[in-house]
Amino acid sequence: MALHQTSKAQTIGRIILGLILLTAGIGHLSWARVEFLAQVPDWVPLNGDLVVILSGIVEISMGLSLIFWSNQRVRVGWIVALFFVLVFPGNVSQLITHTNAFGLNSDLLRGIRLLFQPVLVIWALWSTGAWAAWRKK
Repeated sequence: MALHQTSKAQTIGRIILGLILLTAGIGHLSWARVEFLAQVPDWVPLNGDLVVILSGIVEISMGLSLIFWSNQRVRVGWIVALFFVLVFPGNVSQLITHTNAFGLNSDLLRGIRLLFQPVLVIWALWSTGAWAAWRKK
């Protein structure tokens, strides 16, 4: 994939998103493990704790990639956007099952959170130049 030039604002956005993912990933493995476990739907055919650990490792990897692997930022942008799409059912499950986690203790708050998932997808595609590179193709 050809490297698409990004602005200073996009670079800052990419690094901030990387830091958020890195922090969340570390949280999966430590202080927020129980909270993340609450977001694993019952229908996932794996042990919930394993899902939390594996997704934490993936988030750490994506966060580091966003921050340091700038020559692959377009590819990483698509991967991060796909990750945000793939974890969306867990957020929907949290709403449907009325599961409290991360201070989301009402259906209203859980519903508002769902609205932010597309924002994360757009953020990943914009900040890495992935969307612009795809449109340019």
